[in-house]
Amino acid sequence: MNIFIREYKTQDAENAAEIWNQVVRDGVAFPQEKELTTKEADNFFKEQTYTGIAENKDTGMVVGLYILHPNNVGRCGHICNASYAVKKDIRGQHIGEKLVKDCIVIGKEKGYRILQFNAVVTSNIHALHLYHRLGFIKLGVIPQGFKLPDGTYEDIIPHYITL
Repeated sequence: MNIFIREYKTQDAENAAEIWNQVVRDGVAFPQEKELTTKEADNFFKEQTYTGIAENKDTGMVVGLYILHPNNVGRCGHICNASYAVKKDIRGQHIGEKLVKDCIVIGKEKGYRILQFNAVVTSNIHALHLYHRLGFIKLGVIPQGFKLPDGTYEDIIPHYITL
């Protein structure tokens, strides 16, 4: 698959919303519980510091995305946060890795100094392996920091990397 990452455009809203909503429906990675309509998605993705779109150059198909935004404000505004989503039926093809690597570059270009993930769920082993391989540092464990769809709770592991 010939993947390239580019900036989000309004015409991506429907495809991006569907990919985002797949992760929301899964209920094991994003804190959001409400799915986005196409219009809500367009506003949401435009509100971010940057939304990156993974596109298959051969087919024009949107296959993933990430959002990049401040993790906090004021004296902590130099720390950014990001979320990543890959189309469900093509996960495992290193698209997520391309998204994370692009996000690191864009985060630095946007003036951020640190990229922090607040809530990496312990069962998200693929993300944990990727973040470790890319040099992210674990900050510890927050017991029962994530509520699963069945009402049980799972630990989360915040991570960061210096940009």
